[in-house]
Amino acid sequence: MRLLLNVIWLIFGGLWLALGYLLAALICFVLIITIPFGFAALRIAVFALWPFGRTVVDKPGPRPGALVGNVIWVILFGVWLALGHIITAVAMAITIIGIPLALANLKLIPVSLMPLGKDIVPVDSVANPDRAFA
Repeated sequence: MRLLLNVIWLIFGGLWLALGYLLAALICFVLIITIPFGFAALRIAVFALWPFGRTVVDKPGPRPGALVGNVIWVILFGVWLALGHIITAVAMAITIIGIPLALANLKLIPVSLMPLGKDIVPVDSVANPDRAFA
């Protein structure tokens, strides 16, 4: 079922959302000082291409720099990427088949707003916490 949802997702919205994250990453890499944001954007772009079967968890340990970085991210890119997820979720929720895709879009909004200090892991590893960060 995850494979089918991921393929439908890729065709009807995932590709466009991933391109938005890739554009954000490209801008971050060009600005040099924002290179860490670029790596976060690339990580989310891959997640936006194939979201079913994976989830977002907080990275272990204190991350004081992540808060400052996330504030900068929200101002530069987060609002626009979250708005793209909201618009895509509304468009997908119009049909019954699109409701799981709309929910996946809503699942991506928190990580699009605050990507630093997060990790994307398989859903199976969350059920078994010993494997979550292996």
